[in-house]
Formats: sequence, C-alpha cells, structure tokens
Amino acid sequence: MKLNGSKFDLKLLLPIILMVLFAVTRIPGLMPWNFSAAYALMFCAGVFFPRKLVWWLPFATMLVTDILLNSLYYKLPASQWFSPQMLAVYGIYVVLVWMGRKFGPKASFMSLLGGGILGALLFYVITNSISWLDNPEYKKTLTGWLVALTKGTSGWPQTWEFFRNTLMSGGLFTGLFAGAMKLLEALEPAEEEEKEKAEEEAPEAKPEEAKA
Repeated sequence: MKLNGSKFDLKLLLPIILMVLFAVTRIPGLMPWNFSAAYALMFCAGVFFPRKLVWWLPFATMLVTDILLNSLYYKLPASQWFSPQMLAVYGIYVVLVWMGRKFGPKASFMSLLGGGILGALLFYVITNSISWLDNPEYKKTLTGWLVALTKGTSGWPQTWEFFRNTLMSGGLFTGLFAGAMKLLEALEPAEEEEKEKAEEEAPEAKPEEAKA
C-alpha cells in the first residue's frame, strides 16, 4: 500500500489504532466490571508488536489513561495516582507482554487464544490474591483466599462474576486481535504474489526506432 509516494506500514499503524481503541474502552461505564481489553492487548502486544513499540506503547497508553481517570474521573490527588496495587497490576502486565514474546507471531490462532485466556486467568488470580492479603475483611487462610476468589466482600458483585467477565473479555479480545493480525499476515503474501505475477505478464517495452 502506498501513501503520498511512500510505503505505508500497516504493521506499525495497526498497533497504534488498537491502543486508541483500548483507551476508548477504558471510559467508565462503557464496559461491564472486569470486562477489559487490557489483558488481551498486553499479551498480544508481546506477540505481534514490533520491537520499537512492544514495551513503550502499551504501557504509555495505560499510564496516560490511568492518570486521566484518577485525576479527572475519580478526582484523586496526585499523591494517590500510583497506589501499590496499581504498581502490582503493571507488574502483571509486564508478565503478560513477556508471555506474548514467548509465544511469537508464528503460533497458531488456537494457541494464541489459549495464551490470552491464560493471561486473563493469571491476572485475575494474582490481583485477587493481592486483595486477599491487603483487605482485613478476608481471613488469612485457604478458606479466606477462596472466598476472595469466588465471593468477595459485601457491597460489591461476587468475584466469580468478575472472573467470568475476565475470562470472556480475555478470550474475545485476544481472538479479535490475533485474528486481525493473522488475516493481515495472510493478505501480505497474496499481494506480493499478485504484484510478481503482474510484473511477469507485463509486455516488455520495445526499443524506440531510430529516427531518420
């Protein structure tokens, strides 16, 4: 594809578009609780994003949207923008990107779908385990940990509902993103073959006859 006479690299543009769409999905109230594109996009960023984008673009998008949410929506003072739990969440995102790098773009669609769901599962278990350790309402026993993973505390939806939404969103967004990238990879060789075929079939230019 050409744009203003230069090659237009969809592999660079698509990650940027997806990060913009991800930022839109973080608008409060737009998605159900724990139904997020974050787990899938962090995992798929590790799989598909070019090296020049793989680390800074996802985390810059996450950081900017977190600051906007904490300052404009939740009205938190700057001293509370970066809580220990938030830093722990960023640490989990690092793990998800690292997981994606281990899979690589040559992995099958079903392998990537499973990896995205696994990443969402790890995110859920780790974040709820942190809540179990931090929240005094939970007993620091195996039973208390299981309650944190399944029921939660009063005044909130039961955590198994969060678990359901986490797995559904992880699978859905991983499938959409991985499917789009696989389709793009499949189209590129076809375009190259058509170009080569057209060049082979094009008649050779005849040499101009010398003018008398």
